[in-house]
Amino acid sequence: MRRTLRKLIPLALMLACFNSWMTVSAQTLSSEDSKILLESIAPDGIDSFNAFLAKVMALESVPNSQFTHVAKQYLESQALSAQESQVLQRLLGLYARIRYEDLAVELLARFVAIPTFNVEGVPQHENPEFHRFAQMLGSVSEEFGLRFRNVDERVYEISMGEHGGELIGIHAHADVVPVNPSLWQLPDGSPLEPFTLTFYGDQMFGRGAEDDKNGIVVSMLAMKIAQDEGFPLVRDFKLLIDTTEETQGTAMPYYFEHNRVPDYNIALDGNYPVVIAEKGYGTVMATFPVRQSIGEGAEIVDLSGGLATNQIPATSTALLLSDDAKELIVRLNQLGSQFSSLRGSNFRVEASEQGSQVRLDVFGMSAHSSDPASGINPVSRMMDLIVYLDDAGLLARNHFTDAARYASDNWGLDYLGNTLGLAYADPFMGPLTTAQTFVDSTETSLRTAVNLRLPIGREVQGLLEEIDTKLNAWIVVSTVDMSIELSAGEPMYRNPEGAWVNALLDIATENLDIERKFGSSSGGTSIHNLPNGVQFGLAMPHEKYSGHNANEFKRRSQFLLDLQIVTEMIARLGTMESL
Repeated sequence: MRRTLRKLIPLALMLACFNSWMTVSAQTLSSEDSKILLESIAPDGIDSFNAFLAKVMALESVPNSQFTHVAKQYLESQALSAQESQVLQRLLGLYARIRYEDLAVELLARFVAIPTFNVEGVPQHENPEFHRFAQMLGSVSEEFGLRFRNVDERVYEISMGEHGGELIGIHAHADVVPVNPSLWQLPDGSPLEPFTLTFYGDQMFGRGAEDDKNGIVVSMLAMKIAQDEGFPLVRDFKLLIDTTEETQGTAMPYYFEHNRVPDYNIALDGNYPVVIAEKGYGTVMATFPVRQSIGEGAEIVDLSGGLATNQIPATSTALLLSDDAKELIVRLNQLGSQFSSLRGSNFRVEASEQGSQVRLDVFGMSAHSSDPASGINPVSRMMDLIVYLDDAGLLARNHFTDAARYASDNWGLDYLGNTLGLAYADPFMGPLTTAQTFVDSTETSLRTAVNLRLPIGREVQGLLEEIDTKLNAWIVVSTVDMSIELSAGEPMYRNPEGAWVNALLDIATENLDIERKFGSSSGGTSIHNLPNGVQFGLAMPHEKYSGHNANEFKRRSQFLLDLQIVTEMIARLGTMESL
């Protein structure tokens, strides 16, 4: 039922109901109150917010009848206080969750099914999978009564009717990181298809389920609900969907060359409750030209690990040639077991026969590169293992051993920059991290990358110059033929002033029943260089982030809570007198 609320209450009275803002109030619905409503109200017969409120009014037997009072006041066109308005906005979020659960999950499954990852050599805006995703977004937007605009296949813009006021940008992204299907499996060991949303208890597995197609789904539904139910928004919202967030990050700057920059920017691509700081993102890429092997021993002919620089993989693999493959396998397994024991025994080394070659695997635990402590890095361990095998006289020397020696000497298994003497930390943003994330070889060269995450506390250019100086000094001493490319962006730090940021903090902490404090992130989002930008979920703090990992998943219960929270966010920010 469209425009229902405006039929009930004149616009002037509606604005009076919503134009006040306060910080946390004891009268706001608690997470326990919300739980009572969710347990007491079934979706049957709920075809509008008014129908939902009618069911709320009927709950006279519940211990806290505050929400029944607000529902009654509202449906009878009586003015609401500031606190009562916040209760109404929370009720709208609960309505979204109850009515649209099945549709939300269905949409997530449809979005996950399109493999929108970067294909080497194909610009993202020319990738047919992204074209297919854009067509689906356009179709769903039309179905929801929202406006869709495809900006040169770079950014997908979805908006509600325009009111001519301030503009709030909600940011999400359509691209995902690549997958290694062989690593995907359910907790019971069953194989898992990365691009099919698969349900296992409360978990919904699929690439993009957490990062970041869930954000697209809940935003579109929240915008539809606010528009369908006629909430008297005094400012505009645009959902801006990036296509290069996981790669070059070029789509958003392209968009803003010709389009309005929102006055306020909210990325649904981080942690709850509200993140006001992001580390700077950097890369140290080392390239080694192919050189012939010299000396006695087995010859490494291929080395791989990781599919992207912002992703710590689960495995790293080397292929070797030997005159006696069986003897080499025995020796590699012996030394690999010794090496694992020396380095903590939290990873596994395994050598096996693969055709005419010997395959050497290091098995670790995947993680987002912004949080290397949450994983066990097989790339750094493989590099250190190769040096260990080389020192044992097992290998002929070539560009693979050169790269391993470089990685071990300068970065090691440490991910805090201690090996190169770079370590520093900010009390709020945390430490510099230096994760080895990627190694790949071609017929002409081998490349290996270290992903930097920089907090405030060091001047970025000065840090890059220090890294460059130290690595070049190592090159001179080692006489290794290699080149280094360095890049890094500035960290983001925002002073959390203004009613809008504190309103977001209230919404998140009250719904999630977590501590009311601002947070910092090691990950970067598309709001990094935009004004008034913060992260607002959709991941829970202090839980390992499954995005970028094999077996990425989103909890269904959390997904529905995200829908509830984002719907409340639009109602709250869209009706506040000032932000």
